[in-house]
Amino acid sequence: MPVATAFPWVRKRRSALPLRAPSTAHPVAAAAVRIPDPRVVQLPLRFTSGGPQIFVHEGARQALERKLEIAFPGPVQLAVTDNRQRMITQTRERGTLRVRLHMMFLDAEERVQDALVEYIVSGDREASQLVGSYIEGNSHRIRASRRIRGPLRTEGKVHDLAELLERVQSTYFGAALHDVLVTWGRRPTAGALRRTIRLGSYSAEERLVRVHPVLDRPWVPRYFVSYILYHELLHHVIPPLKVGGRILLHPPEFLRRERQFRHFERAIAWEQSKIGRLLRA
Repeated sequence: MPVATAFPWVRKRRSALPLRAPSTAHPVAAAAVRIPDPRVVQLPLRFTSGGPQIFVHEGARQALERKLEIAFPGPVQLAVTDNRQRMITQTRERGTLRVRLHMMFLDAEERVQDALVEYIVSGDREASQLVGSYIEGNSHRIRASRRIRGPLRTEGKVHDLAELLERVQSTYFGAALHDVLVTWGRRPTAGALRRTIRLGSYSAEERLVRVHPVLDRPWVPRYFVSYILYHELLHHVIPPLKVGGRILLHPPEFLRRERQFRHFERAIAWEQSKIGRLLRA
């Protein structure tokens, strides 16, 4: 599975704080909505190339701006962004503080917003650490850092990945993860012998789940394809864990959540019994 990509997330004029946010995912903030990918969700709206990509709750923006005004001795201008690299940007010109924040902060709990204000105004180190931890825990709200090349293929001869993905999302993740896309992978060369097979993969840079086309067979049950999707979505919401010099792609929390899949034991048993047939297919 791909390892999360590092992002320098805070920028000031003439200086930068060396913190990062890994690329993993979950639904975007309720106070700011990102326009879903039109290849997946058809909207009765049309935007020009320069049209909006996010809708921001103005009341939430003003409330956070007011917190900054109380703490800063001068005028404050706050803008909300969907930037993929810089979560916080601030400049001070002629006594005016201009701040650009990623939309994830709009519905942050009060202690996080208070720490955010303290960091922006005074550069407090403890506040910076709390804000950094919040970004790492919510970096799933950062949009994809790489565009997907080529068309998405979700409808197979047997299984419809878009339908299965939506069901898995609504059942186990509480809301549709519109930033996560899915496609069947490339078909292997006919007659090629395999000793191993990767049934699914998740690209954090693309926010894309790929499913091996060998699973688009009448003898492959829907619950198993759903399990593969569930496993890859867990990579979307649970980042790899670095322990010492090792990176755990499946940390303890991942393994705990994986067992919550309704047909987990059944899916594992099916895979073990059919692995030879999958390799030959």
